[in-house]
Amino acid sequence: MRRILGIDPGFALVGFGVVEEENGRLTTLDYGVISTPKEEKFATRLSTIYEGMLTLIDTYKPDAIAIEELFFFKNQKTVIPVAEARGVIVLAGITRKIDMYEYTPLQIKQALTGNGRAEKKQIQYMVTNILGLAKIPKPDDAADALAVALTNLQTNETLGNNKLN
Repeated sequence: MRRILGIDPGFALVGFGVVEEENGRLTTLDYGVISTPKEEKFATRLSTIYEGMLTLIDTYKPDAIAIEELFFFKNQKTVIPVAEARGVIVLAGITRKIDMYEYTPLQIKQALTGNGRAEKKQIQYMVTNILGLAKIPKPDDAADALAVALTNLQTNETLGNNKLN
């Protein structure tokens, strides 16, 4: 049995998805977001993300955490805050001594659809289909996090190419 916590990093919303694989059968244990109020100071928001990550790790006891790599940002104003939030997320995993893996958006699209240029709707469709869910997970950040978890389960993590620690 393998249990993966997938993370879509952000600072307003951090998407998470917990997927378990046992004997080739996939089960979605939970998905959602860690939300931080925009009226809070940024340091407080980072603390909320850190505490939320520790709660997820302690609750679900994942074998690994898979996180989307920051690859490209159209909005330069958000790249640094998201990078800082990602650092807090990684710190939480390292603090709990969990193996961590990162995947680029291209790798995630390739793993789930076979097409590195797949549209977001195609990824959401594949996540819903692969996990046997009744509907597309909402918000999008949660669906993205499930996609990251599935990527970890569908790729050969033993090569270590994507391992952070």
